Amino acid sequence: MSESGFVAPSLPSAGAANAVNLNGETDDFSDLSGFGRGALLASIVVVALCGIVYELIIGAVSSYLLGNSVYQFSITIGFFMFAMGAGSFVSQYIRARLIYNFILVEIILAVIGGVCSIALFLTFPFSPATYSTVMMAFILSIGFLVGLEIPILTRILAQSSGTRKSIASVMSLDYVGALIGSVAFPLVLLPSLGLVRASFAIGLANILVALVTLVCLRDHVPRPRRLTVIALGVFVALGVLIGAGARLTGFAQQHLYFDDIIWQKQTPYQSLVVTKAWKKNDLRLYIDGHLQFAQEDEHRYHEALVHPVMSYAGRRENILILGGGDGLAVRELLKYTDIQYIDLVDIDPAITDLARSFAPLVQLNKNAFADARVQVFNQDAFTFIKAPPRAYDRVIIDMPDPHDAALSKLYSVEFYAMIRSTLREGGVVVTQSSSPFFARRTFWSVGETMKAVFPAHEAYQVSIPSFGIWGFHLAGVRNDLESPAPLRVETRYWTQELGANAMVFPADIAQTSSPIVNSIFEPRLYQLYLKDMKKRLAAG
Repeated sequence: MSESGFVAPSLPSAGAANAVNLNGETDDFSDLSGFGRGALLASIVVVALCGIVYELIIGAVSSYLLGNSVYQFSITIGFFMFAMGAGSFVSQYIRARLIYNFILVEIILAVIGGVCSIALFLTFPFSPATYSTVMMAFILSIGFLVGLEIPILTRILAQSSGTRKSIASVMSLDYVGALIGSVAFPLVLLPSLGLVRASFAIGLANILVALVTLVCLRDHVPRPRRLTVIALGVFVALGVLIGAGARLTGFAQQHLYFDDIIWQKQTPYQSLVVTKAWKKNDLRLYIDGHLQFAQEDEHRYHEALVHPVMSYAGRRENILILGGGDGLAVRELLKYTDIQYIDLVDIDPAITDLARSFAPLVQLNKNAFADARVQVFNQDAFTFIKAPPRAYDRVIIDMPDPHDAALSKLYSVEFYAMIRSTLREGGVVVTQSSSPFFARRTFWSVGETMKAVFPAHEAYQVSIPSFGIWGFHLAGVRNDLESPAPLRVETRYWTQELGANAMVFPADIAQTSSPIVNSIFEPRLYQLYLKDMKKRLAAG
C-alpha cells in the first residue's frame, strides 16, 4: 500500500517495471525514449508558464476589485510561494505512478485555475470576508498543485539522464516558462482575452499538457482510457467556456454594477466599463470598478475642477491636463477663447479613443477632441512631465485617487516639483484630491505635499451627489494667489459666490493636525488612503 493518497496499486505489466528503486519508487523510467523525454521537458515550460499566469490573474483581479495593487500582488505572491513549498514537500510521499499523478495534477489544476477568475468576480458582491476567503483558497490550492509538478517531473527525468542533468534541465526550463508567462500576460493574454477568458485559456494549456503526456507516455499510465476521457471532458468544457467568455465576463461584470453595461474593454492598463441607466439617461464610466463620472452630475465635478484654476490672473494660453481622457474637462476648457494649446496626457489610448468615437460620450463631451487646439499624448504622466513639449500657464490634474503606490507617485513632492518647473510665470495648478469627508487625512496630506513645493495654496470642496463631498487643491508659483476674476463663461453649476463659499471647510472636514508630505521615496499617501477607506467601510 502506498503512502500517498495520489497513488493506487501497482503499475500494469504493460508499463514500467514494478521493482523498487533506491528511492523507494516502483516506477522505472531508465529506458524513457527521447520522444517521451522531450515531451516532459516541453511540459515544464508550459506548466511554469501556467503557474505564473494564474498568480498574475489572481493578483490582477484583486487589484481591480479591491485596489492597492502592491498589497494584492504581495499577498498573492507570498502565499502562492508558500503553497508551492508545501506542494513540493508533499511530493516526496508520492512514490509510485509518477506519470499518472502528474497528469492528475494537471487535470485538477486546469479545473481550479481555469475558473479562478470568474469565481472571484462572482464572489466579490457578497462581502470582503467571503471574497478574501475564496481568493486565499484559490491561491493556496493552485500554489500547492504547482508545487507538486516540478519535483515529480524532476524525479522522472532523473532516472533516464541522472540527477544533476535533470535538475539543471528542469530548473532552467522552469525559469524560461515563468519568463514567457510573465511577459505574455500583460502583452498578449490580458488585452486580447481579458481576465476571465485568460484563466480559461491557461486552464486549457494545463489540460493539453495532460493529454500530450497521455499520448506520449501511455505505457507508463495505468487505466489510460479513463484518464483520457476525464481530460477530454475538461478540455471540451474549457473550450466551451472560452467561446462563451464574452457572455460570462458580461454576466460577472453586471453583478458589480447597478446599471446596464453598454460598453466594456480590458486594456493592458485597466478595465473600462460604461453603464447606462435608461430611465434616468445616466451614463457612467468605471475604471477598475471605480466610478469616474456620472452623467447626471459630472458637470459639477468638471466645472469645479476647471473654472477656479482658469479664473486667476495671468496668461492661460497653454493648458496641460493630466488624466481626463474622457474629454469632459477639455469640454469646459474650450469655453475659453484665449486658449491656444490644450495638451492632454492619458496613458491608455482606449479611453481617449472611446471619448473620440463612442457616440454617447462624444455627445457628452461635445466632441471635444475634434478641436484643433487639443493634442492627445498617450503616455505615463510621470514620464511626460519630465520633458513636456512646451511650458504651461495652467495644469489640471484629473487622476484617480491614490489607492496604490503607482498612483501615489502622482501626488508626490517630486511630481509636483516637476510640474512647477513646467509652469510659466504666474502659472497655477489644480488637482482633484479625493473626499475631505471620507478620506480626510488623505485630502489634507495632498495639500501639505503641494505646499512643500508651491509658495501659494488654496483648498476648496463641493458637493457631488454621485461622490458626496469632494475636494480640490490649488497652488501657484507666485507667493500668493490673487482674488479670482469674475466668471465670464457659461456654467450650469459653478458661480463666483460658490467659489468663495467652497473654500470654507466645516469643522468635521477641516484640516487635520498632522498631515503628511508624500514622496516617491516614502510613498505613505496610499497607505493613509487605504486606512481612510477602511475606516469608512467600518463606519458603514
